[in-house]
Amino acid sequence: MSLAITDHDPGIRVLHLDRPPVNALSPALVEALRDALDAAMADPAVHAVVLSGGPKVFSAGLDVPTLVTLDPAAMAVFWRDFLGVAARLARADKPVAAAIDGHSPAGGAVLALFCDVRIMAEGPFQIGLNEVQVGLAVPGSIIAALRRQVGPRQAEHLLVAGAMVDSRRALEIGFVDALCPPGQAQAQALDWCRQRLALPRQAMLATRRAARADLAAIFSDADALDIHAMNEAWFSPETRATMAALVERLRAGRG
Repeated sequence: MSLAITDHDPGIRVLHLDRPPVNALSPALVEALRDALDAAMADPAVHAVVLSGGPKVFSAGLDVPTLVTLDPAAMAVFWRDFLGVAARLARADKPVAAAIDGHSPAGGAVLALFCDVRIMAEGPFQIGLNEVQVGLAVPGSIIAALRRQVGPRQAEHLLVAGAMVDSRRALEIGFVDALCPPGQAQAQALDWCRQRLALPRQAMLATRRAARADLAAIFSDADALDIHAMNEAWFSPETRATMAALVERLRAGRG
């Protein structure tokens, strides 16, 4: 099982990334998350969602050893599915809280960015979009989400350097919204959801929808996502060489 699903009062569904050892985002996990989000949004008994991961690692990002084996057609499907999950989070008509119990690089950070709130374990854990460091350009949709979260200049510095920041710095710059003791992110995300659901429901949902309209609009033009450009970059000689080196480090236990 790659995704554990549990329900909590009052109508909160937890989608827990459960793919040891580091919740790497494989095609199967992304598909499971896509389907689970669709089911949660369609279920009238579900009023809010928590996306959680850990312990120690919320998600280590893309499952590179698996993805480098895909051909261009299969990789294009993966990009569509991955950005499709981001779009579902951005357009979710129910509150979604990210419970980040551990490190959250690259794809893990992307998932968190499109949620309503990010609650992260305090300590040596790091979060960031380090794609440049592994030879990938960051898609415009994800750049737009980070700009919304931390501001244009801070986003530029983080993105171009592929920088990771620890949890305390992430809170200071607005990358995450709250810190908690390790192991408590899911519990605090549940509390956040309960606080939202205690508000007058229709007023809360209507205001939330209006306040997040800019985030949802990032995905209004499917052509703007440019899956073709992402695929070309993925299969470029520079990126393939960087990915091959990364896979070797992972296999040697140094990644």
